[in-house]
Amino acid sequence: MADALPVTLGVYRRASALAAPLAGLLIGRRLRQGKEDPARINERRGSPGLARPPGPLVWIHGASVGEVLAAAELIDRLRALNLRVLLTSGTRTSAEIVARRFPPDVIHQFIPFDVPAFVERFLDHWKPGLALFIESDLWPNLLLSAADRRVPLVLINGRMSPRSFPRWRRARGTIAALLSCFDLCLTQSDIDHERFAALGSPNVMTSGNLKLDIKALPADPERFERLKAATGRRTVFVAASTHPGEEEIIIDAHRRLARDIPSLLTVIVPRHPQRGPAIAQLAAVSRLQVQLRSRGDLPSADTDIYIADTMGELGLFYRIAPVVFMGGSLVPHGGQNPIEPAKLDAAILHGPHVFNFKDIYAQLDREEGALLARGPEEFVTLLRHLLGNPIARNRLAASAQSVVTRLGGAVDKTMAALEPYLLQMRIEQGAADA
Repeated sequence: MADALPVTLGVYRRASALAAPLAGLLIGRRLRQGKEDPARINERRGSPGLARPPGPLVWIHGASVGEVLAAAELIDRLRALNLRVLLTSGTRTSAEIVARRFPPDVIHQFIPFDVPAFVERFLDHWKPGLALFIESDLWPNLLLSAADRRVPLVLINGRMSPRSFPRWRRARGTIAALLSCFDLCLTQSDIDHERFAALGSPNVMTSGNLKLDIKALPADPERFERLKAATGRRTVFVAASTHPGEEEIIIDAHRRLARDIPSLLTVIVPRHPQRGPAIAQLAAVSRLQVQLRSRGDLPSADTDIYIADTMGELGLFYRIAPVVFMGGSLVPHGGQNPIEPAKLDAAILHGPHVFNFKDIYAQLDREEGALLARGPEEFVTLLRHLLGNPIARNRLAASAQSVVTRLGGAVDKTMAALEPYLLQMRIEQGAADA
């Protein structure tokens, strides 16, 4: 394949090989920034942290938390076929989620940096029989080297955002060469199907969004009971996965609504937990009582703003809140996943910037399974309406449940598309055992 590469990829491969001696500088900087796990840093160089188990191995790669969680049901199906799963990702947060939420036989490794020597070391050790890449995290050396080794490659839950599509279209030769590495591309929607086909993907099918098939987020029973006792009969509102620029709007909304709803408790769950103290300062400026979960605090009777600056606890807060605002949508970030609160009977409120989940939000809005606030004033108006109207909340939540149930089925379609590859793995293993 290397002989047919476009100039851009040929230059990239040579430059990344020459940059190998400088990888230590990048690693050092990321360690200082807290972006790498010091105990597992060699995985970034392709050196395995664990032994390869015997038998067929399916390698699944997702960039971070969202992609990893999207694969949870698919991984359960593969394990039921007695296949071992190697799951790679690129963030410490995703590694923590895998350790907490996945069975112990699912092997997690950090994806190696895209340096040829690191990639070859990784592939030499793990020898996957099938590689599944989630959404669009496409690393050239990783894909080209796996394809050169005849590892079957399938893109699953494929997504091409409105931002990425025009950029890739200007570099069509490059993206077409990368997409040609895949035997099959399974997309979330017909629009994604059209975009991948237009960029040169040779074999595209629409299978649906795996995130619609995830189970309801879990919650630790003891923590839930403590939190429920602490909130008591208060009116609880959760702003989930918020981004900079949104917390100011949420804090102002609380200040205005608390005049008429004195029992109101606003829970802010920042997308990046390390921002908790900064958000607490914003609330303190408004003379509101604030507590941070990262300090072990539970909300007290006079708490106005409770900042849940911890990881993996959204399942708790969705269960205690009748109304949930999905962050990243009042600012142009693209919106966060509305499926998780929908599966836990929350009434969903969101802003206009939801291009990351455009199709799902459009369906929810069309069928009155969510409410769209076009700006801060409308956000306050709609939040006031939902907090004071249990009939409207219940109707919204029931409609959202209906939408996500109807749109599900992506895992079944994905497994059906993967069956020829899984069958070939079983045949090859049978021959090896004979």
